[in-house]
Amino acid sequence: MKKYRWIRRIAKLLVVLIVILVGAITILWWLTKPTPPDEFYVAPLNMPVTPGTIVRSEPFTRQVPSNARAWRVLYSTTKFDGTIAPASSIILAPNSSSGSPMNVVAWAHGTTGVAPPCAPSVMAEPFANVPALEEALAAGWVVVATDYIGLGTAGPHPYLIGEGEARSTLDSIRALKQLNELSVTDRTVVWGHSQGGHAALWTGILAPIYAPELKLDGISSAAPATDLIELERNSQDTPVGRILSSYIITAYSSRFPEVDIDAYVRPFVSWLTRDMATRCMGGQEALFLAGQALLLRGSIFSTDPTSGTLGQRLQENRPDDPINVPVMIAQGEIDELISLDIQKSYVNERCRAGQALEFVTYPGRNHLSLVAKESPYSNDLVEWTRARFEGKPTQSACITTIR
Repeated sequence: MKKYRWIRRIAKLLVVLIVILVGAITILWWLTKPTPPDEFYVAPLNMPVTPGTIVRSEPFTRQVPSNARAWRVLYSTTKFDGTIAPASSIILAPNSSSGSPMNVVAWAHGTTGVAPPCAPSVMAEPFANVPALEEALAAGWVVVATDYIGLGTAGPHPYLIGEGEARSTLDSIRALKQLNELSVTDRTVVWGHSQGGHAALWTGILAPIYAPELKLDGISSAAPATDLIELERNSQDTPVGRILSSYIITAYSSRFPEVDIDAYVRPFVSWLTRDMATRCMGGQEALFLAGQALLLRGSIFSTDPTSGTLGQRLQENRPDDPINVPVMIAQGEIDELISLDIQKSYVNERCRAGQALEFVTYPGRNHLSLVAKESPYSNDLVEWTRARFEGKPTQSACITTIR
């Protein structure tokens, strides 16, 4: 009997410990939920019907470089069905200027998430991984950084869906031109990294169709997500890949009704996948998000995501159409997310299709260190952009350079 009393005590202790653990995880789950955006991001009832129209703007100060002044802007853009919806951006301008109109850099940011709280203008570090930001301002350029539709504002967010990303970027440039505090020229170069690299390429593709009045002078795309099939195929079994997969399936099932999330995601991880998609890759929730991804094993998918309707839509969102302005694609040679071989294959395909571009590779640089402050890419980016603003000619064919 004494033996059984000890067993019962141990069993009760285990139950108490499990209850405490579950309670602690629940509290942590709630505490790490991202803070919703403030009222600035809510669309008014009388939304302007012309894409690229400023809805409201106000000064912005969080982590703004000392050589700049900034505003956050709510502007109109178009959803996938052509309806008008709001998107947000940050505009930065040099503190000191001659009063002459300034050239424009349009920045397309990398992956932060797919939920409204994941907008860079909402997050604690709005300019994370922006290469050469202070150098651009020192050169006298205005920088407009879109959040994309669905980040900050109501969704869905078109994560790695080219036309949605490009419309947000092009309309941010249109809105910038209406800001009374600044005077800008018609010269614009688009920069982007990772998801933003994909967005930058699509901005070059879509500009002549969606915003033919805008003059783009070049597209610089760093470590772009180009071959979406290979990206998903090669990364889905890793923790980061599981996070990206949750973002992809959430965005694509929201945009394309025929992509059924339950037809692709494993039944026992469906809830976790949906919760991961509400969290951002930044701030305190990023650690909880990483913990969720580590809890899983293998892929979140029960069906090959590169097959069926999802695979078809991923293929359609490769940036494979012509871009009629100079293009530079930069790639770290030890990129752990988008491999050098995948990027080379994409570049070779585009070159065979007649797309002139400059492909620059950086030894010793991975996905994030490529755009780090000390990366040689920053200096190359500024010099390449300056040459575009000065109208200097570029190669009429593909060239590859190793830095």
